[in-house]
Amino acid sequence: MTETSPNWHKSTYSGNTNDACVEVADNLPLVHVRDTKDHARGELTAAPAAWSAFTAFARTHTV
Repeated sequence: MTETSPNWHKSTYSGNTNDACVEVADNLPLVHVRDTKDHARGELTAAPAAWSAFTAFARTHTV
């Protein structure tokens, strides 16, 4: 059975104060990312390999 709806979960890298949260759905052919508080702003989609590369880069280049 193939999933057709995003299975959203809060990113583990979202802030603890709920002021900078994103949700990720990685159960589809493309990874979907959206703002937790403002779904009307739409979603960012990326190929799984591109998303993995982005998160690896983000983990090693913190501010």
